[in-house]
Amino acid sequence: MSQASISEASSGVFSLVGVLDYQSAPALRVEGARLLKASQADAYVLDCGGVEKSSSVGVSLLLAFMRDASAAGKKMSVRSLPKDMHEIAGVCGLLEILPLQS
Repeated sequence: MSQASISEASSGVFSLVGVLDYQSAPALRVEGARLLKASQADAYVLDCGGVEKSSSVGVSLLLAFMRDASAAGKKMSVRSLPKDMHEIAGVCGLLEILPLQS
């Protein structure tokens, strides 16, 4: 399995890649919060196209990053949500609150 990471690919666009699970999540949470806080962008996009696999922890990370964006007074959208994360969010009733891009 690959290493997971989050980075600011371009201004306000954050790329989440790798395997999201209980082992990778703590470091991703810390680094994502740091990146969001440091960004000067008016709005954020979280690109999940590089996520290889995710447990429910990945959906939890999305919610945490949404809270960070809200605390900074910024909007966040999520693009390229993988099928497994979409299914988990659906089971949890979160599709209505996740700001998914089409």
